[in-house]
Amino acid sequence: QVPLVEAGGGLVQAEGSLRLSCTASRPTFSSNAMGWFRQTPEKEREFVAAIDWRGSNTRYSDSVKGRFTISRDNAKNTVYLQMNGLRPEDTAIYYCAQRAIPIIGIRPDAYPYWGQGTQVTVSS
Repeated sequence: QVPLVEAGGGLVQAEGSLRLSCTASRPTFSSNAMGWFRQTPEKEREFVAAIDWRGSNTRYSDSVKGRFTISRDNAKNTVYLQMNGLRPEDTAIYYCAQRAIPIIGIRPDAYPYWGQGTQVTVSS
């Protein structure tokens, strides 16, 4: 069973919005921190946003701060990434990731469980 399934990617014009969702199958979701990362062919996988187990603490990369919002619904085993003011440089495959502990991490190796990714393309 795939641990995480992302949805919501697509093609959008610059300054547009998209909302990504990620649904987890592991029963420990409500006690685990969650994160979003992105990757392009030219770059290593980079941190985008993370949220702790209760949703009370969040963290963002400088490149998305003020434009993206991470949230979670533990009753639905789902984490979201609301992306506003999208730019062409946001184009990437976006991955959802799940930690095994409640605390936020920003390094990819802090997350043992990953989704398969969803493509986001922003046209200028």
